[in-house]
Amino acid sequence: MTRPHAGAAFHPASEPEWRQLAVKALKGADFEAKLVSRSADGLRIEPLYAKAAGGHPRPVRAGSGPWRVVQRIDLADPEAARRQALEDLENGASGLVLVFADAPTARGFGLADAGAAAIARALDGVMIDLVALRLEAGRAAPEAAQALVDLARSQNLPLDALDLDLGLDPHALLALDPAGGDATAALLDAAVELASAFGAEAKSRFLRVDGRVWHEAGASEAQELALALAAGVDHLRGLEARGIAPERGRRMIAFLLAADADEFLGIAKFRALRRLWACVEAACGLAPMPIRLDAETSFRMLTRRDPHVNLLRSTTAAFSAGLGGADSVTVLPFTQALGLPDASARRIARNTQIILIEESGLGHVADPAGGAGGFEALTDELCAAAWALFQRIEAAGGIAAALGSGLVAGEIAAVAEKRERDVRRRKLPITGTSAYPHLDEATVAVLAPLPAPAGAADVSPFAPHRTAEPFERLRDRAEAIAARRGRGPSVFLANLGTPAAFSARAGFARDLFEASGIAAPMNDGFSTVDALVAAAVASGADAVCLCSSDEVYERETGHATYEGETLVEEVARRLKAAGIAHVALAGRPGERETAYRHAGVEAFLFVGCDALDYPGLVLDRLDEALK
Repeated sequence: MTRPHAGAAFHPASEPEWRQLAVKALKGADFEAKLVSRSADGLRIEPLYAKAAGGHPRPVRAGSGPWRVVQRIDLADPEAARRQALEDLENGASGLVLVFADAPTARGFGLADAGAAAIARALDGVMIDLVALRLEAGRAAPEAAQALVDLARSQNLPLDALDLDLGLDPHALLALDPAGGDATAALLDAAVELASAFGAEAKSRFLRVDGRVWHEAGASEAQELALALAAGVDHLRGLEARGIAPERGRRMIAFLLAADADEFLGIAKFRALRRLWACVEAACGLAPMPIRLDAETSFRMLTRRDPHVNLLRSTTAAFSAGLGGADSVTVLPFTQALGLPDASARRIARNTQIILIEESGLGHVADPAGGAGGFEALTDELCAAAWALFQRIEAAGGIAAALGSGLVAGEIAAVAEKRERDVRRRKLPITGTSAYPHLDEATVAVLAPLPAPAGAADVSPFAPHRTAEPFERLRDRAEAIAARRGRGPSVFLANLGTPAAFSARAGFARDLFEASGIAAPMNDGFSTVDALVAAAVASGADAVCLCSSDEVYERETGHATYEGETLVEEVARRLKAAGIAHVALAGRPGERETAYRHAGVEAFLFVGCDALDYPGLVLDRLDEALK
């Protein structure tokens, strides 16, 4: 092969030329179906974007340098919390989140006491003038915030130099605990009182706009952004009614968004919020200024099964939030969905960010996605979709009215229900849970198991949910059956024909069953029906799944008694005669469905089917038999 000589020019490929080659590579498959996807908001995600044209606003964080590494402190005992805080700070964290038991994000843990003595003990030895502190205390937020301010005063610290997020958030409380009453007025009054001790240029924030509550309820990216805008505007109005002008009011508000494993939409979402809030500021007659925007990796995306995969999800989420311009990032430890994380899981969460910042150097470039066609297009589209929903919320009377009318709940429910359908059909695969499940995974240690949800949040339409929960519930049921009868549920894979014929569908069926906790061990296939039936009976499996190609399925047996019978019908008939009660088939039945069902096939498993439907039925039957 000859090398191009110095100065040789390469032909710049045009988009039509690329598209022509792509269509050729697809070999007749539909371009749109294969290469164009859509987000939860229906935004088109193209396979190729041109360089962004024209100037775009640069949504960057306020300070120079990398984002802050923030760790949650959610132990109940103040002394244990103190030790945990000091360990985190000594090993790379630059900020802390004090989580109290009353907080919506506590999930059964957190400091039990929000009083002054408990907070002073938890922060004993912490130089609160050198680290960022965020409070998450729910309805106890005014008490906890005042205690923290009093602690700083007792240490003669200059309040305006402190980096505090005192976390008064009425909208999260109203959404998750409507029976508790609307605390908006009380929390706004408390925020104004707290702010009176600080100067106009103070770094601290008193009110929070928390996108996590909407994200964990199932919201899309645009919905999370629109609700964040609506909550922020509601804060500005409430402060103005109390004599705080928007110029001062905007400096009292901190924003917090969830960061998930969708890298491209994640970066675009954080960039979009800064751009959207700049539009709000302009509408208020203010020159835009950088907002305080923090990130926490998504609890919704975490899995209890094969939890080490959470390390990959959290790394991507932290990467996206950092590059999207977050001022701080909190990485939830990979065992957070199982319970209270131990020191090892917390250390990994810290080091995830330290490696991204120090070794990968990701914090040294402001808005690295700026000017990239894909990111600019997604940011623009998210801004447009979020602004449209924000206007609908405003037209409905603002966020409180939209929550009360069911508008917000309905919007989120529609997206969440579609997402669950896609998850159940494995259109949105969850690695380690619905895809590539691992039944023999090792136990992961936690300090305490995650308690079952309790209280008003259970009945709220905004109750938090994790995406993997439908599969995890069946895994739990399968393990309970194994404990009761001494062996786990299983399915025998009736592999017909050669490995080339059955391997793809056998692998598909194995993953589908094992994602629900039903073992489906692979075998090398069977050359005769007699051998297959004998092996199926000897296995003691709870069901049988036929696996092969359509060509093998439709092969006529030439049986004298059953004229025109196919191989599927013969195998199913003989399995039923041998006492196998439940038979499924991997693949679509096509025109033979009636004949296959008549022979004894009761379910058909194929790409796009509900992957929990038939496994759930198998477990239902086993539960009933054990009563």
